[in-house]
Amino acid sequence: MTRSSPDFGDPAWLRDHRRDVLEFYYPTCMDEERGGYVAQLDERTGEVYDPDAKHLVATCRFIVNFCRAARDGGPDWTRSAAEHGVEFLLEHHRNDETGGYRWLLEGTDPVDDHYSTYGHAFVLLALAEATTVDVDGAREALDNAFALVDRYFWEPEQGLCRSDRDADWGPVEQYRGQNANMHMCEAQLAAYEATDDGRYLDRARRLARRLTVDLAERTDGRLWEHYDADWTHDMEYNVEEKAHQFRPWGYQPGHHAEWAKLLTELDGHVDASWPLDRAEELFAAAVDDGWDEKRGGFYYTHAPDGDPIVADKYGWPVAEAIGAAAVLADATGERQYREWYGRFWAYATEHLVAPGGNWYTKLTVENEYVDTDEGPAVEPGYHPIGACEAALASAAALQSSD
Repeated sequence: MTRSSPDFGDPAWLRDHRRDVLEFYYPTCMDEERGGYVAQLDERTGEVYDPDAKHLVATCRFIVNFCRAARDGGPDWTRSAAEHGVEFLLEHHRNDETGGYRWLLEGTDPVDDHYSTYGHAFVLLALAEATTVDVDGAREALDNAFALVDRYFWEPEQGLCRSDRDADWGPVEQYRGQNANMHMCEAQLAAYEATDDGRYLDRARRLARRLTVDLAERTDGRLWEHYDADWTHDMEYNVEEKAHQFRPWGYQPGHHAEWAKLLTELDGHVDASWPLDRAEELFAAAVDDGWDEKRGGFYYTHAPDGDPIVADKYGWPVAEAIGAAAVLADATGERQYREWYGRFWAYATEHLVAPGGNWYTKLTVENEYVDTDEGPAVEPGYHPIGACEAALASAAALQSSD
């Protein structure tokens, strides 16, 4: 393909972009008085619109971002910023009496102390990344968090994790979800890479196989989001709320791209062909069903017949597709993935990257900005920094030519 300008495969460009994202948040994000981070920054101005909300997912994602940069020779402050977050995670999000991690704080005061499967997946991921840069207490906390997940969320007979629990570890609902289990797989894979402990790899492999092979057989290889307590596909869940913020009805191309990235990474650790085979199939599903050929970007959701449902464009699916294309280019050597990689970045830099270096969360179908500055923020640049991480690991393949 004709090389785009800038060179999106250039490690120097990727590191500069990662630093731009980090510096949009830092140092404004550092709550030096109460600890932890402030994630509620206006995407256009960088001004804080809520200094108090501390969401578990945002705390963990900040830690991941700073650890990844610190591990790759980022600015000196990235390590101290990561340590700052781990301290807050363990001292304030974690309930010392139960061991669980609270969902939402105002300052340091719990306002929602239920225990989320999705949230605990990000706890594992944050502690795994912190382990790689030797943050004090991270490895012990990682193993303890794994034991907690194993005890309260893991359903061994299903090979998957159940849904959320209340502050006393009681069950909250019969619902089971794909998304939380995808991120649990991501976290277990990161924990294995951080520790070389085989139990984490075994768990990641089982989660991936159950969701992307076994359950996907019933939906022609595509990944449904919603299930009953026995992991039967619930095709009616939120059918009347198709634009639900967290559990929309329909297929999500972004999750197909995200799984394509994870399965390709898993392929490097297992002696089997199915992870890479499924990764290529899921990447194809993401772009075939979800990519807007006319205007660029991924539709958020689509119906089983492929028609868009929620046509808004979010930033995170593009970031995950960048990562997927990068690792697939490396794993397969196929030119199509390098071409898609450049195409995704070209769209992102034209429409999603804000003047401050951060990414916009959401655009309309016509790629116009949508204000999302309300409620606790959970995405402090985690997805674009993850895209840079995957691309840096695959840089040689991205720069090769046929």
